[in-house]
Amino acid sequence: MYNMTTSPQEQTPAQTQQTGGLPQRWLILGVICLAQLTVLLDNTVLNVAIPSLTRELGAATSDIQWMINAYSLVQSGLLLTAGSAADRYGRKKMLVAGLVLFGVGSLVAGLADSTAQLIAARAGMGVGGALLMTTTLAVAMQIFAPEEQPKAIGIWAAVNSLGFATGPLIGGFMLNHFWWGAIFLINLPVAALGLVAVVALVPESKNPQGDRPDLLGALLSTIGMASLVFAIISGPEHGWTSGRVLLTATVAVVVLAAFGYWESRIPYPMLDMHFFRNRRFTGAVAGAVLITFGMGGSLFLLTQHMQFVLGYGPLEAGLRTAPLALVIVALNFTGVSAKWSTRLGTPVSIGLGMTVMAAGLVSIATVSSGGYAGTLLGLLLIGAGTAIASPAMAHAIMSAIPPEKAGVGAGINGTVAEFGQGLGVAVLGAVLNSRFAALIPVAASSLPAALASAGSAEEKARITDAFASGLESSQLVGAVAVLLGGVVAAALLRRAERADSA
Repeated sequence: MYNMTTSPQEQTPAQTQQTGGLPQRWLILGVICLAQLTVLLDNTVLNVAIPSLTRELGAATSDIQWMINAYSLVQSGLLLTAGSAADRYGRKKMLVAGLVLFGVGSLVAGLADSTAQLIAARAGMGVGGALLMTTTLAVAMQIFAPEEQPKAIGIWAAVNSLGFATGPLIGGFMLNHFWWGAIFLINLPVAALGLVAVVALVPESKNPQGDRPDLLGALLSTIGMASLVFAIISGPEHGWTSGRVLLTATVAVVVLAAFGYWESRIPYPMLDMHFFRNRRFTGAVAGAVLITFGMGGSLFLLTQHMQFVLGYGPLEAGLRTAPLALVIVALNFTGVSAKWSTRLGTPVSIGLGMTVMAAGLVSIATVSSGGYAGTLLGLLLIGAGTAIASPAMAHAIMSAIPPEKAGVGAGINGTVAEFGQGLGVAVLGAVLNSRFAALIPVAASSLPAALASAGSAEEKARITDAFASGLESSQLVGAVAVLLGGVVAAALLRRAERADSA
């Protein structure tokens, strides 16, 4: 029962665990998921506006790249710092700050009349996005009792998938009816509604020990992660041995090594390096990297498969990808995945879910050449596997970290997802390009360019078949990565459980 002597705004995490959670916890979860959805939509919605931005703002290719990357670079670089700030200064305060920054950035982006303004606005939105990405998961862990956390995290994870899948659809709809700035201004009412609801409903929680701020650690983690993500993003375009990629990768390695050394030496670290001695934590992190590696890269390739191989338009391709997100939403919102995870246990749930996902990727690679049926089967399998494995993985990471460090745990979870997804897109894209170039030695740098230079229908068919073969190889590599991640994570988590029971 809820302790009536303590108001919801003042209840501590320990009291929340003892009383079975806050009475309005599901309403609060809806509020923070709404904020989370806004951030996730902006990860993909800009892609559909590229032609409009090129035409109306006179944006060059480099400008478009920075419009997209400014958001992801700032967000990924600040995730750990944002999580640490939420633990120290209050998760509710950081949630409010994130909504304000994201709303202001969206307003500036929507009204921008130059590429420089839009890039700066996107960077500001990335700061707000980092605060929201970490505090939403941390707050969810604080307001729910342990027995309800798997279902709550399942809903939170389903919103992630929903945002990824619906971003291009919402962007396409807005551009069909309004000018390009509307894709940013639509965030304003959502941010305002979220801000009012957070102030009224979400309880404050923070680390009761009040650790000293780790300013050098925050600086090192931000520079290191931003450099690492930038190197991964730049690799496919500029070449992995180019000076730009090698320099930024070297900076990332050196700075992150310095960050690890610094964090292991100070009494109040932002990231306690002892976490990595916990088998439950390392198993979940290893699995999360590989699951996002396979998923991020394979779904990036899937959009090309839909358009270039199966011949669908952008909107139709987006609609035909929707079953993946719908399966995840259905299984998580109904609580089916949480029930199965409770019955099977975390190691088996992760292993089973990632095996099903790998089977879905194999289906897309080997069966979908005959049409959409094989692709649909693969999407349904990927969705079912993700619905089981992804929440179990996030819960394993968060439960391996003390509750007072929930913000840092959420930052680690987000950082792992950003890293794995970016690496998957880069590596699987490189597999595709190398396979395509091996089969069509005279091919241009991309499929459209190669088709444009083809002299006959037979040559175009041969180029398309070569591209489909490259996609198949890439999807199979992604399937192996996901399956390997499931085996590694399940084994480490099983060993951790046995050690705990002993």
